[in-house]
Amino acid sequence: MTRSADAIVVGGGIHGASVALHLARLGIRPLVVERHAVATGATGRSDGLIRMHHDFMPDAQLAWWSFRYFQEADELIGPGCGFRRTGFLQFVRPGLIERLRANVGELQQLGIRTSLVSASEIRSLAPMLAVDDETVAAFEPESGYADPAGTAMAFLEAARRMGARLVQGRRVTAIAVRAGRVVGVKTDRGGYSAPIVINCAGAWAAEIGRMVGLELPVKVWRHSTAFLRLPPGLPADFPAVFDDANGLYFRPEGSSSMLAGLKDESETGGPPDRETMTVPSGFGERVAERILTRCPSMAAGTFGAAHSGQDGITPDQKAIIGQVGPDGFYAACGFSGTGFKTAPAVGAALSELVTQGRSTTIDISPYGIGRFEKGRLLVGTYPYDPMWR
Repeated sequence: MTRSADAIVVGGGIHGASVALHLARLGIRPLVVERHAVATGATGRSDGLIRMHHDFMPDAQLAWWSFRYFQEADELIGPGCGFRRTGFLQFVRPGLIERLRANVGELQQLGIRTSLVSASEIRSLAPMLAVDDETVAAFEPESGYADPAGTAMAFLEAARRMGARLVQGRRVTAIAVRAGRVVGVKTDRGGYSAPIVINCAGAWAAEIGRMVGLELPVKVWRHSTAFLRLPPGLPADFPAVFDDANGLYFRPEGSSSMLAGLKDESETGGPPDRETMTVPSGFGERVAERILTRCPSMAAGTFGAAHSGQDGITPDQKAIIGQVGPDGFYAACGFSGTGFKTAPAVGAALSELVTQGRSTTIDISPYGIGRFEKGRLLVGTYPYDPMWR
């Protein structure tokens, strides 16, 4: 294999795959270097939610621009995305209802199809959900979920058709820098030269940054997910739900199960190479307890399985996207467990920045690394509680 490329993308998850495809569309020959196999890191453990509701509007814009890639995946990238439309409900604590209302208004101004729904409307949309008469939520009828690993593979296959290359089972051990500019990477199976290196390494992002003398404010973030079997007679046709009032989220999984997680049981720190087959003691019981507060009919359901996943998280739980460190070194990392749905837009915008010096598709300037030095952490105009707490 040729040991040179126009650009090297470190990481074969959804963001590395999207960056590779969009670089290839701009005439750049990228090489994706993956330490294990495609989508075996954070992407393979993603819940795959596709939703536009955010309390930080640049995040919503990235998700909205990306949405068509999931809706029209077969035409835009090829088969494998597996998007399923379920609708999406966002609940917040009672004290944040006015912020919910304000954010729905801002999202509508972006062109997103969303609205506030009353308790009676929620009961009609999802009879399985327990709500009191004062409850309101935001509803997106077009949202749903997709297959994260399948989507990453589809992006990479499309990129390879346009000249991108992929090498798997190669761990990056060093990044070569000469006269203040990156010139390539070294791996445990040889080196590759390129004038551009893009860090899409997920939980390993900080480790990759240190190879150019850069301390990225990204910590390893670990999160667990449970799979619950639905009781007989309960169809998997309910919306995906973010239930901030109960620190819970869930969505259908296939035709007979539910995927669920907790918002306040994540861990930060530790090595990125830890196994992800185990979960904290009692995790399944705690998920079940909270599910029953919102879905009493799940009392007859059964526990299926659980696993963990790891990503990189930043102090404001927002991504780092842009040029960082020496010339030619870029990053798309620190997505804090919420980056799958925005990956198409991130790949397009970052590829424009790399090739043209600026992004013209969508503004990614808020996600620059300089915000941490200036103490300007990203927060929405009408913020909710942090996603992970």
